[in-house]
Amino acid sequence: MNIRLATMEDLEQVTAVEAACFPPAEAAPKSEFENRLKVYPNHFWVLEKEGKIIGFINGMVTDERTIRDEMFENALLHNEEGAWQTIFGVNTLPEYRRQGYAAKVMERVIADAKVQGRKGCILTCKDKLLHYYEKFGYQSLGISESVHGGAVWYDMYLEF
Repeated sequence: MNIRLATMEDLEQVTAVEAACFPPAEAAPKSEFENRLKVYPNHFWVLEKEGKIIGFINGMVTDERTIRDEMFENALLHNEEGAWQTIFGVNTLPEYRRQGYAAKVMERVIADAKVQGRKGCILTCKDKLLHYYEKFGYQSLGISESVHGGAVWYDMYLEF
């Protein structure tokens, strides 16, 4: 297992992992990942097993306390000096789930955000995952204003 920062060479694999993890209305397209890799590659962590990307976490940095839908589509909203590391998705291929891989990447993201001097991490999730993120110390702010993909999301934050 290896956790590293993504490169443009990973574009096809991360797009395929995203498509396997989210319904089409919620999954980011290749073009968005390409923009994210151009603008904030140092905030895009991939997990490899035997040379294959099996999961990843990515997200911009912002001074906003919650994620807005526009952030998913506009990588230029990234603010490298921002207080909060966003987490746009915790992706793990279905056949590798429930084995602790996502937790390893989350721990790395949290550690990197601390080293970078961030105030904390923020994310949105569905109600069935609130308990999962609470294990890392995230707290819920309630239902999000996000309507990404037509789903109901909850804003969560982890303050250091």
